[in-house]
Amino acid sequence: MSQPTFVHLRIHSEYSLIDSVVRIRPLVTRAQALGFPALALTDEGNVSAMVKFFRAAVEAGIKPVIGADVLVEAEAGDRPPSRLGLLCTSEAGFRQLSRLLTRSHVGGHDNTHSLIRREWLKPEDLDQLIALSGAEAGAIGQALAHGHPDAAARHAEEYARCFPNRFYVELSRLGRPGEATYIDEAVRLAASQRLPVVATNDVRFTTAEEFEAHEARVCISTGRTLGDADRPRDYTEAQFLKSPEEMGELFRDLPE
Repeated sequence: MSQPTFVHLRIHSEYSLIDSVVRIRPLVTRAQALGFPALALTDEGNVSAMVKFFRAAVEAGIKPVIGADVLVEAEAGDRPPSRLGLLCTSEAGFRQLSRLLTRSHVGGHDNTHSLIRREWLKPEDLDQLIALSGAEAGAIGQALAHGHPDAAARHAEEYARCFPNRFYVELSRLGRPGEATYIDEAVRLAASQRLPVVATNDVRFTTAEEFEAHEARVCISTGRTLGDADRPRDYTEAQFLKSPEEMGELFRDLPE
């Protein structure tokens, strides 16, 4: 049986100023060398790299998928905002995404983030967008991590209503604590609600060798030093542009 084709659907570029060292041209060149038919760019709360990425991808014979990684306001003040990946299916979808991002920057600020307000997520305004659940950092993942499976199921139902037939439960294997438990519970939840699952690698650097450069960038943005034993370690060495074969092997047990 042939290996299913894999496409990276969550990638931050250097336009995600706080957490990525991925440059557009080297990214596309690497993707072309690895044989990717398509590639998605999902920068943190912006589409600033869209034109540069689109042109580079088309020149390389790769289908560009435009999207963004957004933060959705928390239901209660005791948890951080949850992540949601949004991908455009058309030019109309790009306009829908642009409107959401504009609203988040103009009217969605808290003290730290530009947020998507929950009341903005109306199905009629999102019909040209695909949504990825955000893995452990999404609303479903946060609820499961806090031992609230009923809340996780409710979040899944809400997003499925907002994005009918276009909402995917996201799975990543990056070597983070609690990851295996999340995947087991998320797969069961997806099966119970007949939701599709999708694998991502939350890419922050193009090759594995760039991990240290990435960590240095994160330290600069957070005012820490590499030698600080107390600094948060939010990223792992696995967050590079893995090949289709590497991703296929990583999720061999979940071919769907």
